[in-house]
Amino acid sequence: MRPVFSRCGLSTAALAAAALLAGCASDTPTRAEVEAARVAAAEAAAIAARTPPPIRLNQGVADAAAVYMAFSRDMAALEGGFTDPEQIQAALRRGSAYDPGQISRGLVAYASILALQSPEFVSGVRSLADDQVTRERLVGRIVADPSYASTLPGAEAAAGLVMSTLAADINALGRAANSIENDAYAIQAPYDPRRPWGVAEVTNREGRLETAKVRSAQTMLPSAQEASRLFAAAHSGGGALAVSGEPRKPPYPPAVVNALALAALAALGYAGDNATANTDALQFDRVSHGCLSMSKLNLFQCLAASRPNYEDMFCLGRHIVRDLATCSRGAAMPAPIVTVSDVVPVETRAPTPEPIIITPPPPAPRETAPAVSRPAPAAPPRPAPSITERLNTEPGRAPSE
Repeated sequence: MRPVFSRCGLSTAALAAAALLAGCASDTPTRAEVEAARVAAAEAAAIAARTPPPIRLNQGVADAAAVYMAFSRDMAALEGGFTDPEQIQAALRRGSAYDPGQISRGLVAYASILALQSPEFVSGVRSLADDQVTRERLVGRIVADPSYASTLPGAEAAAGLVMSTLAADINALGRAANSIENDAYAIQAPYDPRRPWGVAEVTNREGRLETAKVRSAQTMLPSAQEASRLFAAAHSGGGALAVSGEPRKPPYPPAVVNALALAALAALGYAGDNATANTDALQFDRVSHGCLSMSKLNLFQCLAASRPNYEDMFCLGRHIVRDLATCSRGAAMPAPIVTVSDVVPVETRAPTPEPIIITPPPPAPRETAPAVSRPAPAAPPRPAPSITERLNTEPGRAPSE
């Protein structure tokens, strides 16, 4: 006799198996359902191919932009009115702590994020990428010739945002440089209460020059908060940063050309972590890099020649703050255009002869007593110019403002 529980267990298992088979049979798709699923998948793939990928810009670009923006605005916050020599030295330590290449790259990186604040540019670039093949062809053309991005829809609006924002920062640097340089002259006046220490020799001249050289070789770290803010703004599609500016027509300076190309790649989704080779190459700007490198050499020479404290003030204003403004302006602002008037054609008809006028000879002069010549008073000797005056009148070193 077989156990009842065995028969019951077998029956239960058979019922469960039958239900499972019935469920499987009912879940089997029909040929029509298979075809419908295939068509839906094909349509979804086609839509995905026509839809550009999200904006992508790697974190390294945002970090570089944060370094430039923070340093530029820190220098623009400096002003004259120093109350003791240590304030001057502290400002020199802050101002000398930059690598020319890092600031140059940051200028282009910051400009590219400004360009991405233009919805016209972002949507205009993305509207050209109808499919994957078109996107890759467009990316290849931009990489081969960055200036091509300047011809894309919305480029003039993006360039206007870039150049207007940078111009405001550059003008702020110019005002700070004027304030510091003017204070270097004011402190020398006899009535200035700071004159005693202003004309006194800098303490530890060799040490402060060596400190400037060491700090110049250090890598500046970005503010995590500013880098995060710029990274989010770059991916917003436009309008995240409070910037404005009228559209600007080409041609554009090299730094703006590269910034537009970098922004265009990001708008197409091709400036992410897997595209650092392209984004690094586009951040190189020969104009600002060369200018800032020369500025650093001039700063070292100025500090080596400077002796009184007021001359260190001049080195700070001229070869840190003003040079940063000058180099940024040369890289990101258009050169002035000089025009001449139209050519006026000369009439070819024969000239009318002038009438002949006969005038009587003048009367003979009357005899007068000879004048007694007296020697002119000698001018007082001019004092020898100071180092600051020589630096200020050096050819090619006139203020740009």
